Amino acid sequence: MASASSQPQFRYTQPPSKVLHLRNLPWECTEEELIELGKPFGRVVNTKCNVGANRNQAFIEFAELNQAIAMISYYASSSEPAQVRGKTVYLQYSNRQEIVNNKTTADVAGNVLLVTIEGNDARLVSIDVLHLVFSAFGFVHKITTFEKTAGFQALVQFTDAETATSAKDALDGRSIPSYLIPELGPCSLKITYSAHTDLSVKFQSHRSRDYTNSLLPVASSAIDASGQFSLGLDGKKLEPESNVLLASIENMQYAVTLDVLHTVFSAFGPVLKIAMFDKNGGLQALIQYPDVRTAAAAKEALEGHSIYQGGYCMLHISYSRHTDLSIKINNDRGRDYTMPITPMLNSQPSVLGQQPPLIGGPGVHSYGAPSQYTPAAGVAPPQHPAGWNTAPATATPSMPMQMHSHPYMPPASVPSQMGSGVMPMHGQNVIPQSTPMPPYPPQYH
Repeated sequence: MASASSQPQFRYTQPPSKVLHLRNLPWECTEEELIELGKPFGRVVNTKCNVGANRNQAFIEFAELNQAIAMISYYASSSEPAQVRGKTVYLQYSNRQEIVNNKTTADVAGNVLLVTIEGNDARLVSIDVLHLVFSAFGFVHKITTFEKTAGFQALVQFTDAETATSAKDALDGRSIPSYLIPELGPCSLKITYSAHTDLSVKFQSHRSRDYTNSLLPVASSAIDASGQFSLGLDGKKLEPESNVLLASIENMQYAVTLDVLHTVFSAFGPVLKIAMFDKNGGLQALIQYPDVRTAAAAKEALEGHSIYQGGYCMLHISYSRHTDLSIKINNDRGRDYTMPITPMLNSQPSVLGQQPPLIGGPGVHSYGAPSQYTPAAGVAPPQHPAGWNTAPATATPSMPMQMHSHPYMPPASVPSQMGSGVMPMHGQNVIPQSTPMPPYPPQYH
């Protein structure tokens, strides 16, 4: 059999045509690459990529017949063959006079999206995470998940094609935010349109949800070992509560230390232990309370709020599977507040620079923090102007958000020793609790 290098670069079995047939292209050759190849000879008006069983063939159509002839003639007499990404491309006239791009189902806009989740942990992405991601663009009616040869996939049904298109344009090719899947590796989304218009969901389960019908029966797979439903009537998974919270911190422009986290979380009750660690390129922390009720109150109050003004160090909180953290020694990455006070072991300074000083004056134990972590005398927090659009101050913000006088906090739970210099946590300075935060910014590039 003749090798590829001995194959003729041209076949003259077809009469001249405005459409040229290209072979031996690199894998998944793009339209831009084809246009760049034909540009020196004339205007390319149409292309068809990734043709053939090996997806290494394509067609290009010139505006004029003489432009196609010029390309064939040039490479027939040139010592340098036509190349794309270093591969020799074989050219010939096509037996067609124009390219007809028949739109596939994936090209026709519809209200149902076919989503392929890519990544080593793709199959571990829950239907609740998908619902959270896509509901940022509009009401999601139904979701079904399944496995095909292409990988782990989902069908997501919106009200109309316009909403589905906005979600597709924004999310296609992007990764699921790490704070939504803190225990998984990176997972990206590949999205096309589906031919379906109305998904059939017969029962609520971990593989299918109908958010429009709360009367659907719940599958046995959605019932936990205790016999309790793990799905609510709205079809959403009921997250198992725990006395340990997992906090992911986003947009870290300033250092977040154990003392900062203790100050924030101890506003809702005694914090027993805190452990900090780095995962998926971000900072996470486990915070242990004495009981589930205290943890639930802290989670509900703090989810989506920022520690500092300007949206810096935003908290995303979920329940952890842990119930009792194991901290063998106190250092800057872990602390057991139930242990007798022992000398701290500092492993290394913060990579984000000097940590913000704690609020309050000398001797003030803000939020009930132990005395060895109180700020130095004479440290006064800088004043920040209020307002959503206020530019952040050049100096490091002095103190995490204040829980004092906040509407979601019961008066009895406000620590009596809170200083007066705490930054107020009101709607004008941080994201209001009632405002859902879509996991993606409004601008997409």
